[in-house]
Amino acid sequence: MNKEIVIVGLNHRTAPVEVRERVAFDNSLLGETLQCLRALPSVQEGAVLSTCNRVEVVAATSDREAAFEEIKKFLLEQESGSGESNLEDHLYAYAGDQAVRHLFRVAASLDSMVVGEPQILGQLKDYYVAAQEVGSVGTVLHRLFHRSFSVAKRVRTETGIASRAVSVSSVAVELAKRIFDRLEDKTVMLIGAGKIGNLVARHLQRSGVSSLMVTNRTFERAVEVAAQFRGNPIRFEEFPRYLKLADLVVGCAGAPETLLRPETVEETLRERKQKAMFFIDLGDRRNFDPLINEIDNVYLYDIDDLQAVARENLHGRTGEVRKAEEIVDEEVAGFLRWLDSLDQVPTIVALRQRLEEIRQSEIEKSLRTSLKGLSEKERQAIEDMTAAMISKILHAPISRLKRPLEEREEALYVEALKRLFGLEEK
Repeated sequence: MNKEIVIVGLNHRTAPVEVRERVAFDNSLLGETLQCLRALPSVQEGAVLSTCNRVEVVAATSDREAAFEEIKKFLLEQESGSGESNLEDHLYAYAGDQAVRHLFRVAASLDSMVVGEPQILGQLKDYYVAAQEVGSVGTVLHRLFHRSFSVAKRVRTETGIASRAVSVSSVAVELAKRIFDRLEDKTVMLIGAGKIGNLVARHLQRSGVSSLMVTNRTFERAVEVAAQFRGNPIRFEEFPRYLKLADLVVGCAGAPETLLRPETVEETLRERKQKAMFFIDLGDRRNFDPLINEIDNVYLYDIDDLQAVARENLHGRTGEVRKAEEIVDEEVAGFLRWLDSLDQVPTIVALRQRLEEIRQSEIEKSLRTSLKGLSEKERQAIEDMTAAMISKILHAPISRLKRPLEEREEALYVEALKRLFGLEEK
């Protein structure tokens, strides 16, 4: 039975950030997580994707319904902490063409909160490589992910969807510009100096910020980013002491625990004589305790608050999105044709093998009797001639099987070949 693609997960459209972070995969345990996923009875191949906007499981299965149930349970067991909302209410499940289309749209950044942002493709590639290293992906998911990368490239090359380059980091800085009348005289603290932190720093610099503090668990990385943007590196364990200097604090650290709690912020405000502070939380798992937002003169924005700004950035690119969707539809059809062809492979292989057995048997028989005195060169000529004959005989039926067929028509052809050549006996 042919494998089918299934995807189960949640994203920024179906679940708020406080729900998404409850099931976010811990990258330090990713190998173990993938092994547990692959151990599910219905999952023949599997991979995961976990970002600030989505948590998804991608799998190849021969039993769609069983895979849906087992993967949902897998995600529910992944859940940490407790929440008022039922996690299952936020999950979606796609199969077949819907699942393939979904992954292609994710890779092409059509399903992102910020349509056209380039980071998601890099993240998708990283999670694919992780699955590849563990051995949890095989022929089907290898092909699926590589096609998704090609789709993303086509969309970026053939449409103007990325003409106004946007990203979560650029939208965050756009929000900061709306919060303050001007950024030139504001001091910013950046907590986290990874890829997102680096992008945030770049956008802040372009927006006129000249006073930047950078902190990171690895101090050398903080020094590197701070030097790049003429900022000041702060040791991670000491950053709470410097909060009082910051008008805006941006959190983009990949930390599993909360980095800032209300009591720390309240103390900072007293030192600032209640001068207002703004916090923007871009962490996959929130860096800042949401209760901070309840403190007077403190304003906290998380990843979901950026959606309004992101929607405005999409304005004027509707036509390009439509072109991108057409590319996705075309690529989905191509992938499904390939996937369907896998059903025919055993029959094609068996047919080749049966005719090759007959060819070899007849040649050997002739060489022992009527053609016994042939030279080595003559024997090779007969070998080449009969092999070419078999290839020509097989060309038409195999070509026909590889063409797009209706399911019923395909089944009839496959069954007919099996019966005519006795393939079901093997």
